Amino acid sequence: MTEPQVAPKPTVPYPAPDFSLESVGGGTKSLADYRGRWLVLYFYPKDETPGCTTEACSLRDARDDIAALGAEVVGVSRDDATSHDKFKAHHSLNFDLLSDPDATVHKRYGAWGKGMFGIEGVKRQTFIIDPNGKVRKVFGRVTVIGHGEQVVAELRKMINKED
Repeated sequence: MTEPQVAPKPTVPYPAPDFSLESVGGGTKSLADYRGRWLVLYFYPKDETPGCTTEACSLRDARDDIAALGAEVVGVSRDDATSHDKFKAHHSLNFDLLSDPDATVHKRYGAWGKGMFGIEGVKRQTFIIDPNGKVRKVFGRVTVIGHGEQVVAELRKMINKED
C-alpha cells in the first residue's frame, strides 16, 4: 500500500475529503454522518498534552453556542479510542473524538507535514465544513486559547451571509 500524500492547499470553498474513523465508545463516524449540518472538524496532536487540552476545553466551553448555530464539533488525533475515552471523561468533553492512528485523514486534509524545526507531524488545524460537505474555513495556525470563541464568531459570519 502506498503512503497517502499530503493534500495540496486548495482555495475555499472546496469539497471536504471523505473520512471514516473509529469513534469514542465504538463504531465509526464518517463525513456523511454530518451531512445537512455544519461541522467543526479539528485535528490535534495528542490527548492530555497542555495545548491540546486547552484547545479541547475551549471548544467544549463554546459547544453550546456552536450547537445553537446548527454545528457539531469533532476532534481527530492519532490516539486510540481508549486514550480518547479517558481524555473525554477527564475533561468532560461534550463532542466526539475520532482516532486516525496512521494519519491518513490528517494527510487528506493537509493537517500533516513539517512544522516547527522541520519535524514532520500533526498540524493543529480546524476546518469548518458546511451542510453540503464543503470546507468553508481553515484555521491553519490555531491559537488554542479562545479557539472556541474564534470558531463561534466565524460560524456566525458564515451563517449570516447565507440568510
